[in-house]
Amino acid sequence: MNTVISSAPTEAAETTLSPMAAKHSVGGHAILLSVTVLLSAFLLFVVEPLFAKLILPWFGGSAAVWSTCLVFFQCALLLGYFYADITSRLLRPVQQSFLHIALLLMSLFFLPIAPDLSWRSHDGGDPAWHILRLLTASIGLPFVLLSATGPLVQMWYARRNSGAEPYHLFALSNFASMLALLGFPILIEPHIASHQQALWWSALFAIFVVLCSAAAWYARRGSVPELASHGISAAPAAVPSAREKLLWLAFSACGSMLLLSITNHLLENIAPVPLLWVLPLALYLLTFTIAFSRRRLHSRWPMVRLLVVALGVIGYAVYEPEFAISMQFGVPVLCIGLFVCCLFCHGELALRRPAARYLTLFYVMISLGGALGAIFVGVVAPHLFTSIYEFPLTLVFVAALAMVALWHEGWLPRTFWTAATVALVVILVREVRTEQKDTILRVRNFYAPLSVKQRNNSRAAPYRAFYHGRIEHGAQFVYPPSSLLPTTYYAPDSGVGLALTHCCANAKRIGLIGLGAGTLAAYGKAGDYFRFYEINPLVVSIANNFFSYLRDSAAQIEVVLGDARLSLQNEPPQQFDVLAVDAFSGDAIPVHLLTREAVAIYLRHLKPDGVLAIHTSNKYLYLSPVVRLLADDVGYETRWITSSTDKQRLVATSNWVLVTRNERFLRDIDPVAYHRPIQVPAHLRLWTDDSNNLFQILRPVSAVESILR
Repeated sequence: MNTVISSAPTEAAETTLSPMAAKHSVGGHAILLSVTVLLSAFLLFVVEPLFAKLILPWFGGSAAVWSTCLVFFQCALLLGYFYADITSRLLRPVQQSFLHIALLLMSLFFLPIAPDLSWRSHDGGDPAWHILRLLTASIGLPFVLLSATGPLVQMWYARRNSGAEPYHLFALSNFASMLALLGFPILIEPHIASHQQALWWSALFAIFVVLCSAAAWYARRGSVPELASHGISAAPAAVPSAREKLLWLAFSACGSMLLLSITNHLLENIAPVPLLWVLPLALYLLTFTIAFSRRRLHSRWPMVRLLVVALGVIGYAVYEPEFAISMQFGVPVLCIGLFVCCLFCHGELALRRPAARYLTLFYVMISLGGALGAIFVGVVAPHLFTSIYEFPLTLVFVAALAMVALWHEGWLPRTFWTAATVALVVILVREVRTEQKDTILRVRNFYAPLSVKQRNNSRAAPYRAFYHGRIEHGAQFVYPPSSLLPTTYYAPDSGVGLALTHCCANAKRIGLIGLGAGTLAAYGKAGDYFRFYEINPLVVSIANNFFSYLRDSAAQIEVVLGDARLSLQNEPPQQFDVLAVDAFSGDAIPVHLLTREAVAIYLRHLKPDGVLAIHTSNKYLYLSPVVRLLADDVGYETRWITSSTDKQRLVATSNWVLVTRNERFLRDIDPVAYHRPIQVPAHLRLWTDDSNNLFQILRPVSAVESILR
């Protein structure tokens, strides 16, 4: 049977319909398929940020949780497309229909979706594989079936309409996905609690099961003979060559690598907020929508010219990081660059799309490329590279693919894109050398790229600085007595410095969430007890081997490895005089440490007159009002303490909010501390585990000013 719709056999007997009845049947079926595609895409891309946010607190609020989730989503997408391809090629329409309906009914047993609490505990190593298993057990089958819906529905449409091109449904699917992603941080997250989001999603998924089952039931009947004359010619379609398949794979992998590497760069160097989870992914999907739309919205040569500009701008942003470090400039530059580069890659895929006969194979290769790109950036790169080198490496990959795609256009494009590839290789090499300058240690794991640099201040005094990505998290002079002094955000006039020096006259018990270089141990005296909570084992190793604060302290020091909140939750009351929360990840405090439930845990471990000190220094987030609302909720007073910079002493500007009921302590620090009132925006609500939104506290940042840090 020579058709361009499917290699699966069709039913021999079809019910004969009049032309008018056939048109109505096909019209109703087309509406059903469109609604099914829209709902499946919406659910698919709402569950991604929803489930990632639900499990984020279990793994320290690390930005790498989202990257790992993207690896799962790309691999599940591949499995869904592979399922669609195999069942379309090897099963008869009736068999495929009954199998798919059975799997849809089985997926209902996963409802309502929620991560089981037993998954919170893991062995303390790299949690990436643990997260992948968690996602598989929690939403695996529903996600795979939602992923398979797009190619299956397109195949059913082509079969029903005698080979008519179904790629507009692919564009429709990506458009619905983009709307879901943009709607999540703007409309869904601020107004619906997380557990309610999960319940609503589960209800909509049940409706999807009904619609998709109906579509599968109708699909068992094959094509409508009366409309065959309106379809595409039944002439045999050319078999895609091995070169074409490799190009499908390469362009798809390149787009996926761009998505993850630019997202990681934004989260590490701009601001780790949910908006920056979904905005790059939404733009990535928009490029698919444009490239595969029924109306031709994409033209190669204007696109190639835009690609030249985009690679030049992004390449310069890598070459000179200060060029795009501010939120107002950096986010648009990188997101527009992602959009242009992905539109080129996906436009090339659209130009190379095969006849409908090979539709599911085409999607399998696209999803395989996406999965391989995601695995490389999300799983392999953290173990292969000591910094985020995959970002400039991906730019090299884009230029090389452009050279391959345009090679047949003549010597001028060949020469230009060869030169462009070489230029981006030079930028990559310079990035590696810049990262190595003054560096005595550079390591990376799931949680972060970490480095230690040794430099001299203006008085030629050597010191070591501890970096998480590009953010400094501690510094220490190499030689005593200066090495005994607290520096950076922990100077004596900082909020935490005041808390540690004025909290009590006698021996004190101190709890500290976040170790860094161990700077706060400098306040320890004989008889004191300092208990640090740290999630990243590499940080513990660096603090012990490259800084001397822990071993020089006169206090008794203990380090508890693991997520601080989970550790405190499982411990008996510690009776701390001061509990300091300083668990920065890049440039933000993990959200799960700033909720009503978290504060309840902190207060259980504080003495009645103890002090809770929360570090709120941040370029991008206005955290002080969040702390003020939490303090008001439990009836505690607050002081917002600001300290200034002193480069000679390695002291940085810092902001701390002190929360306490200790009136004596407040009377002692008020005359000596610079503090100011905390203004709470009218729209800001009390943060809980179930309802919080970083988008509401984004602060404006100038491209030239440096606030707080």
